[in-house]
Amino acid sequence: MPETAPPGNGDQETDQDATASYPTTARTLPARGRARASYDRELVHSVLDEAYVCHLGFVRDGAPVVLPTLFGRVGERLYVHGSTGSRPLREAGTADPGLPVCLTVTHVDGLVLARSAFHHSVNYRSVVVHGTAVTVTDPEERSLALDAIVDQAVPGRSRDSRPADAKELAATAVVRLDLDELSAKVRTGGPNEEPEDLSLPYWAGVVPLARGYGAPVASDDLDPAVPLPHYLASL
Repeated sequence: MPETAPPGNGDQETDQDATASYPTTARTLPARGRARASYDRELVHSVLDEAYVCHLGFVRDGAPVVLPTLFGRVGERLYVHGSTGSRPLREAGTADPGLPVCLTVTHVDGLVLARSAFHHSVNYRSVVVHGTAVTVTDPEERSLALDAIVDQAVPGRSRDSRPADAKELAATAVVRLDLDELSAKVRTGGPNEEPEDLSLPYWAGVVPLARGYGAPVASDDLDPAVPLPHYLASL
């Protein structure tokens, strides 16, 4: 779950502590909005840990492909799983040294409505990770990764469900992406208006957005004697 809150103002450059920041590279330095970029390790982790769906981009037959998928973070590594028949996961195991990928995570925190259509925007927190995805073959690391992916969505769930059996594990591929080359971007605050637009008679401001959980709905075939787990009741 999130380890820290985002900075107070996404329109100002975040102070970086070199001992707690990821390095800046040509690929992680934004062409636009550099003041919103951050390489702070705690911020990056907080954005990743609040999500459980990422978008995995790669090149297939010379054309870009982006797939939404579940992921989990363990320390400085991200794990993605899927069917062994999945082409990107298969290529990650056959390519040397692996499959070049770009993984992204985004939270939209608000709709920013300006007096002019041009200055409409969104408040957001995002992370973009560049690297090489490699197949995980070590049984212990695979087990750790699969538990992490389950717990990323519902913390504590991996200990409260049947582990995958040998047949299921044989049908599941797991890839690892190290957190080496990445950046975060954050925008907060209201609209950036042109001075001459301030007197226009149009509403301006922010419509906050928040992710929420509904009340858990039991499966139709669940034994009524099985109680609702505490980790679901506390969501």
